[in-house]
This record gives sequence, C-alpha cells and structure tokens, in this order.
Amino acid sequence: MKVSLIVIGKTHKSFLVDGEAEYFKRLKRYCKSEIVVIPDIKNAKNKSEDQVKEEEGERILSKIDNSDLMVLLDENGTQLSSVQFSKWIQKEMNKGPKKICFVVGGPYGFSEKVYQRTNSKISLSKMTFSHQMIRMLFLEQLYRAFSILNNEPYHHE
Repeated sequence: MKVSLIVIGKTHKSFLVDGEAEYFKRLKRYCKSEIVVIPDIKNAKNKSEDQVKEEEGERILSKIDNSDLMVLLDENGTQLSSVQFSKWIQKEMNKGPKKICFVVGGPYGFSEKVYQRTNSKISLSKMTFSHQMIRMLFLEQLYRAFSILNNEPYHHE
C-alpha cells in the first residue's frame, strides 16, 4: 500500500520544510509514500474564493484514481486520538486499497466536487492551522500511527 499526501502550494518556511522532511524520511520506513505538491493557482488574487477552490479541486481530483481511498484533512472531519488514528489506518489497510490519499486543501478549503469524491474526513484539531503548517503536523501523526502499529516506543500513553 502507498500513502500519498496531496497538498496545495510549496511550504516556504524553512523550519516547516525541515520538519516535513524529517517525518517523511521516518515514514518511509513503514510504507511507500509520496508528497504531491499541486502548484498555487496563478492570479488567485484576481479570482473569487469559489473560483480558487474550483481550480484547486480540479487539480486535486486529477491526482486521485477511482480505486484510491481519499481522505480530506478538514476542520469538520472526525477527530481521533493518535491511537484511534493508528487503528483507523490499520482497518483501512486491511481493506486492501492500493493507495490512501490524504489531502490538505488551500487557504479557502475544498470545492464541492472534492467533498463529493472523498471517502472520509479527518480533523486534526478544532483549532485552525495554516495549510503549510498542517503538513508537518500530519506527517508526524502518520509516523506516530505507524510506530504505534509496530509497537515501537515513540508514543507514550
């Protein structure tokens, strides 16, 4: 199984880039993984929020195959503890998808087409984080989930 993290735009802050790289490197011990960066929309300042979401949505959906499990990181998604998230990942892996695609939207969120296609939504917090910061936080949680599944001492209860 492959894990794909699909994101809008590049991360610009070096401390976030370094954190993403560290947890992505650790994650590769457990599964095939990739980060797919969708370029920012050009001239976004001259477009409405809905237009930006629609364009980003088309680009996101172009990266998803019909057989992929698509999971949005969305403020209205289900909140899980780290242990619950690890169990969720195990359950989904047992179903045998070739790829699980976790998607981080842009600053305005997701288009209606993206919401219609998704299989699941997960919220990392009731708080709002920048779409660049959430990448590093989520990669850490993915790494943590796999370390829990492998009974490694990274996570403490």
